[in-house]
Amino acid sequence: MTTEQILSFSVIAGMMAVFIWDRFRYDVVACCALVVAVALGIVKPGDAFSGFSDDIVIIVGSALVVSAGVARSGIVDVAIKKFFPNLNSVRTQMALLMIVVAVLSAFIKNIGALAIMIPVALQFARRAGVSPSRYLMPMAFSALLGGLMTQIGTSPNIVVSRLRGEMTGTPFSMFDFTPVGGLLTLVGVTFLMFFYWLVPERQKQSNSIEEAVEISNYASEATVTGQSTMMGKPLAELLKLGDGEVVARAVLRGHSRMSPFPDIILREDDSVLLEGRSAALERVVSSAKLRLSGKALNGPGKVEQDLISIEAVISHQSPLSGVSARNLALSYTRGINLLAVSRRGERLRERLSDLVLREGDVIVLQGARTTLPGVLQDLALLPLAQQEIMLGTQRKALIPIIILALAMVSTALGFAPVAVAFFAAALGMAVFKAVPLNDLYKAVDGPILVMLGALIPVSDSLRTTGGSELIAGWLGQIAHSLPPYGAIALIMITAMAVTPFLNNAATVLVMGPIAVSFATTLGFKPEAFLMAVAIGAGSDFLTPVGHQCNTLVMGPGGYRFSDYPRLGLPLSILIVLVSVPALLWFWPVQ
Repeated sequence: MTTEQILSFSVIAGMMAVFIWDRFRYDVVACCALVVAVALGIVKPGDAFSGFSDDIVIIVGSALVVSAGVARSGIVDVAIKKFFPNLNSVRTQMALLMIVVAVLSAFIKNIGALAIMIPVALQFARRAGVSPSRYLMPMAFSALLGGLMTQIGTSPNIVVSRLRGEMTGTPFSMFDFTPVGGLLTLVGVTFLMFFYWLVPERQKQSNSIEEAVEISNYASEATVTGQSTMMGKPLAELLKLGDGEVVARAVLRGHSRMSPFPDIILREDDSVLLEGRSAALERVVSSAKLRLSGKALNGPGKVEQDLISIEAVISHQSPLSGVSARNLALSYTRGINLLAVSRRGERLRERLSDLVLREGDVIVLQGARTTLPGVLQDLALLPLAQQEIMLGTQRKALIPIIILALAMVSTALGFAPVAVAFFAAALGMAVFKAVPLNDLYKAVDGPILVMLGALIPVSDSLRTTGGSELIAGWLGQIAHSLPPYGAIALIMITAMAVTPFLNNAATVLVMGPIAVSFATTLGFKPEAFLMAVAIGAGSDFLTPVGHQCNTLVMGPGGYRFSDYPRLGLPLSILIVLVSVPALLWFWPVQ
């Protein structure tokens, strides 16, 4: 072993130890490892920042933006309420998510399947009152398992198929992977459904100040229009859209004020005084197609404006203090609408137009993105953590789904690489305003991308110093003395162990020829050994960096580096125990 190889193994082992120790944030640890690797000479200075241009960084960052666009579209809310209105058990929700992700991953890129379903998982978590961490890691692992079922499901399967074609003249076909891959998916998803609790409930590590100051008791007024889906339906149906987070304080019909009994049938022009979190109010208003108070700021005869809604606090210097919304006439004097009000310690029961505002009230204002900040300054209003919310903003329902579908079709048909397709999809989300420009960079999880960019050249030092060839030599000496099932298991375990430091396609390129060499030397057919390499390279459940699906859920799930082996190690052992006899059964070595 050369000095460079010793240093490479040492840096990687030290970095993994600090990750597991979990006393420092993961992006800081990765950057420190990169600096140490450059200082020791195992990473060339010219290659130090090559990781930031790697496709994986682009794919993960773009997928986060695409996922945010799908979440903002509201299509997730509609789908959940239409097809699964009574799906409230965490286990049944998780089973649905994992099965859908696994099946989609067999035919499209697994990171695309995961990006589609992450917003659904976040909705389920909110409805069930649990942390998203309960759902996201099992979903990421299900995406990896689903990719094992077909030739196009994951990169290792494609590379192994090509290797078999080069070595035997007959590549694997589309569904040659299905018998073993399908069995592993079934066993793995069942395991995850019953043992997801091995990962502690986590909260998002980078909680923003916006989340810390979220207001839970906004009072708002919404009117039933002729286009509303709730016209002619009882009030209880409207409140169901809020999943228990919205209550009605009164129903106003003409000059009459009625108590909010659940069986009141809503009519056109009825106004409902609602109270709840801004996000829940927004779901109710958008799903039921209600009209919020104030006048339309966009429409026929008006200049189209980019409308936003912002929370702000009324300061002691504000001219709004002590004046009712009706007397202020903000829609006419300032071109903005008052959408909701929250007053600490009080339940507001008046119409918004009759409510006399006070110092300290938190209000939601709607206006043009270009002019609203100036209005806030003129009225001495303090933006709440510079927070922009969805209440009163127009959702782009179908655009994000169309953009994502085009990206996935492009990759499936080979028109564009995954990185290019998802980057174009993220750009499309910005161009068509499915994700506002101000929110675009909030969707990109900076610490995750920095960690990936710093880790890639450090991990690649294992290859550049010859460490991977050294491992292959050791492996060859051991495997020749083992029976077929032992050699297959060793090949698979080694592929699982190496994948976090090489990408999974590179793992197949390194391990594939070794596997065929074993089979030839021992007088065995090579198919089971090649399949073992593909399964091992495609089953990285031990770290957040071996596959982009694992990385994608790390930030939203609030996971720590050490959380992955908690669930991933027993799953990896199960995969080995099931796949070795299955490979020998479906692909006999004699």
